[in-house]
Amino acid sequence: MRGFFDVPTRKEELEILETQVSAPDFWNDSATAQRVTQQRSRVEKLIGGQEKFETAIADAEILFEFAETDAASQTELVELLAGLEKEVGEAVTEVLLSGENDARNAICSIQAGAGGTDAQDWAQMLLRMYLRWAEKRGLKADVLDEQAGGEAGIKSATFTIKGEYAYGLLAAEAGVHRLVRISPFNSGGSRETSFASLFVSPEIDETIEVEILDKDLRIDTYRSTGAGGQHVNTTDSAVRITHIPTGTVVTCQNQRSQLQNRAVAMQVLRSKLYELELEKRRADASELESTKQDISFGSQIRNYTLQPYRLIKDARTKYERTDVETVLNGDIDDFIREFLLWKKNAQTNQ
Repeated sequence: MRGFFDVPTRKEELEILETQVSAPDFWNDSATAQRVTQQRSRVEKLIGGQEKFETAIADAEILFEFAETDAASQTELVELLAGLEKEVGEAVTEVLLSGENDARNAICSIQAGAGGTDAQDWAQMLLRMYLRWAEKRGLKADVLDEQAGGEAGIKSATFTIKGEYAYGLLAAEAGVHRLVRISPFNSGGSRETSFASLFVSPEIDETIEVEILDKDLRIDTYRSTGAGGQHVNTTDSAVRITHIPTGTVVTCQNQRSQLQNRAVAMQVLRSKLYELELEKRRADASELESTKQDISFGSQIRNYTLQPYRLIKDARTKYERTDVETVLNGDIDDFIREFLLWKKNAQTNQ
């Protein structure tokens, strides 16, 4: 573990960042200053975590000596190891997040696929799963737009997850999710297969330039259809923006005015176009094989089987769990960690 976290290198990195922060003209460029201070905070957290782990290991070694004859020490040791295992898992995940945009907030879109009403219900289940996951991690979630399904569920939803490493974590979840179950909407009780997809892009700041020409946009307004106060269903405050060259469509209806909805929709559009450009560059450069595998596996990254047996299995890593209700309630951190480890191993073996 000591080798994995590489504390000496982290401390050298921290010294470099501290030198930058202490420079007289550091705050002249506020955007750069904010980025550097955030990076310093992350490095300090990694170093502090490593020191905490080493202290816990030393405590465990002492408790282990007493546990053979002392029941209280045995109980304390079990509790310490359980807590340490969880903290190490979280730290390993953060260490694996080293991409340029991994620390950014995430803008996510869920779209129901093939499967009719079942797929729309499945899309709503996925939305609930990710909102619960964000809540468990202490991240801030905000649903920007939600299009209700015909009979149940949702056709689509756009939401943001804000907090440290939100994009890096959720990027591991991007792709098509497949559900197999007995349909609650079919009177014949037949087993149905449904699909829903998750698209994730980093929330970008004003320092990243994305050229959007007015002539390339089609902007439509319409009446909001969801909960949101008195303004909903009384004015055409909802906004739909279509980027004609790419066919990218974004909508927002949860703000209190058309102007606010338009501003949020433009932010979402900029982030989506930025992610599309990154994907194009990766494809043009024929980046790492693992990245190409991510794209090909994107047609089905995970299978959720509720009948005839209960199993959730990731198609990329082969990691699986049988406690489906726990997973659907937002407990997906181990799936994310297994994917990041799998991707890291794929890159290392190139």
